[in-house]
Amino acid sequence: MKKLFASTALLATLALAGCASTGGNTNAGTAMGTANEIGMSVFKAAIDNQCRSQIEQQNAWRIASVAMTEAQEEAVKGRVCGCVSEQAPQQVSIVELGNAAIDPQYRVQLVARVVAKSLQSCYSSIVK
Repeated sequence: MKKLFASTALLATLALAGCASTGGNTNAGTAMGTANEIGMSVFKAAIDNQCRSQIEQQNAWRIASVAMTEAQEEAVKGRVCGCVSEQAPQQVSIVELGNAAIDPQYRVQLVARVVAKSLQSCYSSIVK
């Protein structure tokens, strides 16, 4: 509970700082934007890694990959996990991202949940 409160307070502070910086100091807004981009890049990389791990555990993947070369497997994995990574930001809130930044266990659970939500739909849409 304390971690949730701390992360919520941190995010509220950052949001207010971003609003307050619209006047004279644009460096603070730029720094926050850069931090957000870095955080999202790390989140997307974790999503991609988890996706590649989970896709290999799917029965459909095991069957389909028998008929593929290694290059084809990598191409399909890249397209499927790219789709999952692109959908990820729409499936999490800023509070969840804040909690994930603070708590490694929460981050693992969040990544697993996001991948599980979109892996099957992305796989189905690409491997038709």
